[in-house]
Amino acid sequence: MKLYEISEIRNLGIIGHGSCGKTSLTSALLFSSGTVNRLGKVDQGNTVTDFDEEEIARRVSISSALCHLEWKKIKVNIVDTPGYGAFIADAKAALRVLDGALVVVDGVAGVEVQTEEAWGYAEEFELPRLFVINKLDRENASFARALESIGRAFGRQAVPVQIPMGAEKTFAGVVDLVANKAYVYDKDESGGHRVTDVPADLTGTAKEARDTLMEMVAEVDDALMEKFFEGGSLSQEELAAGLAKGVRQRKLFPVLCASALANIGAHPLLDACVALFPHPGERGPFRGENPRDHAAAERRGTIEEPYSAFVFKTIADPYSGKVSLFRVDSGVLKSDSTVYNATRDVQERFGSILILQGKESQAVTEVRAGDIAAIPKLKETSTGDTLADKANPIVYPRVTFPEPSIAFALRPKSRADEEKISSVLPRLVEEDPTIQFRRDAQTHELIIAGNSDQHVEVTLARMKKKFGVEAILHAPKVPYFETIKKKAEAQGKHKKQTGGHGQYGDCWIRLEPLPRGAGFEFKDDIFGGAIPKNFIPSVEKGIQDARMQGFLAGYPVVDFRVVLYDGSYHDVDSSDIAFKIAGSLGFKKAMEEASPTLLEPIMEIEVTAPGQFMGDLMGDLNSRRGRVLGVEANGHNEVIKAHVPLSEMLTYASILKSITGGRGSYRMKMSHYEEVPSHLQTKIIAAYKAAKEGTGAHAAH
Repeated sequence: MKLYEISEIRNLGIIGHGSCGKTSLTSALLFSSGTVNRLGKVDQGNTVTDFDEEEIARRVSISSALCHLEWKKIKVNIVDTPGYGAFIADAKAALRVLDGALVVVDGVAGVEVQTEEAWGYAEEFELPRLFVINKLDRENASFARALESIGRAFGRQAVPVQIPMGAEKTFAGVVDLVANKAYVYDKDESGGHRVTDVPADLTGTAKEARDTLMEMVAEVDDALMEKFFEGGSLSQEELAAGLAKGVRQRKLFPVLCASALANIGAHPLLDACVALFPHPGERGPFRGENPRDHAAAERRGTIEEPYSAFVFKTIADPYSGKVSLFRVDSGVLKSDSTVYNATRDVQERFGSILILQGKESQAVTEVRAGDIAAIPKLKETSTGDTLADKANPIVYPRVTFPEPSIAFALRPKSRADEEKISSVLPRLVEEDPTIQFRRDAQTHELIIAGNSDQHVEVTLARMKKKFGVEAILHAPKVPYFETIKKKAEAQGKHKKQTGGHGQYGDCWIRLEPLPRGAGFEFKDDIFGGAIPKNFIPSVEKGIQDARMQGFLAGYPVVDFRVVLYDGSYHDVDSSDIAFKIAGSLGFKKAMEEASPTLLEPIMEIEVTAPGQFMGDLMGDLNSRRGRVLGVEANGHNEVIKAHVPLSEMLTYASILKSITGGRGSYRMKMSHYEEVPSHLQTKIIAAYKAAKEGTGAHAAH
């Protein structure tokens, strides 16, 4: 495969709301550039970038996919990213390694929720952007209406550089306002077109739009502004150069027109990408830190510098193991070499470096600064790691992802699944870092968390298809605790006489409440050898076992102290087991007098949504026994901070979606424990007893 100079590379992401046509647009660009010989369609499941079985079945992109094409001797690396809320975080990781973004907007729907979210990611990484208003051949599509929604959401810097010819079914091509030419397309999806003068019926509209564009471009540069005011116009060269400068400085965001499915507009769009987006060498310097002394470090992004590369994605493949996708920020990486992972301070053996075209790949001998490639079977490296020259190490900052917003308990379907699940889950998390899993120490459940119920379901479907492991989801148990509200004393005595040795253990204990969060304390106050020293740990063990079983509803008892202050023993019949049983009996008896109560986890939550939903959201949180702590502004949105019991938040993701039409998000973390209101305690205890009797009856059968 040909090696490209850094100035001959463009790296761009295709971003936007789900179903705005990103994958179809990627297909049109690949086909129109002659890279592939057919126009792939999402409906037919034959696009280059939606190749996962789940993506083909659901007809939506679930994870980012890499492809490339050549246009006018420039290599264009394209990452087609997911746009639905459940999967959009994957777009964030991809944008970290790109130099520009095509923001696709549906010509019928205009700017949607995830258009704004994807825009925010591109903003975070300071990427130049172009807008593409797609689906202009659809019924009810309107360039003017979509453009107005872009202006409302993103400001007047979003300026058309094209206008459409025709609308809906008659959409036939685009007028390029910079070149003052029209691209008229054939109606057969071939991408065949001819370049003509602007049609007579559009000359007035085109002139008006070109004048607006010229004015916006003049504002980018003082010299251009002066020239524009003097002569009232700019030459075509000045207009093109000023536009490119405005895009690279993120002062202008050109708007183009297309229909990906009808293959209209791909050629001038490719011209714009190559002319307006910067090459990787123009984006630096890339900043990180030296892992040895944590001092700031940077690379300018040329091939002459020591090598450095950032791993932005991992694909878990059941056959070839994992495949790591990376961008080379500086220097050159060669196949069949030893590479240093600066994040983990380990050496990695590189096999063949691959250039990806969707799921297809081609081996290359080296990959240079600015280019994007993949490497299979790295042992230590995972997403977010930096590979760098050992003599000149640098570690680039990782991408931070939002915390998962919904959690489920996960039960393997069979014994065989149970054995495999613990090795498969880490591989899924490596592929999608927004999924988390853990074993709950208290409820002993395996918990899986993600961005939405759909996100978690898709993860399980992939687990089944890729690794043959099946699991069932159910709502997780709330990790309640039990505690006491007053002091109590009791005797625990275990005495059993049988033939030969008997059993004898006797202890007196006192329970005392402790502050919230103090856990459990055991105090030995035995005086004068009432219980021999060697049996005291057995008393504590009996109490520990009993407190973990719970007293009211099967939850661990916390925030109390046990004082062992008296007892008696028998020279022959006393044993560890007898004192362990005595400790447990004493604890249960004392609990009856200690005013036991239930504690529930209270979460600290932040809900982010546009201001118009604040009233409804606060009303809903109040109905969930929430306490609103305050509201803060955050850009276009407002953020509610509140404390809410976890038991009231198990179904919150779907409620938030319905209140805000998908425009709200939330995150939560554990804050503290509080006493459960008595009417709810009664229900929880009754449910526990019913379940216990049910299992008892079941066992009797």
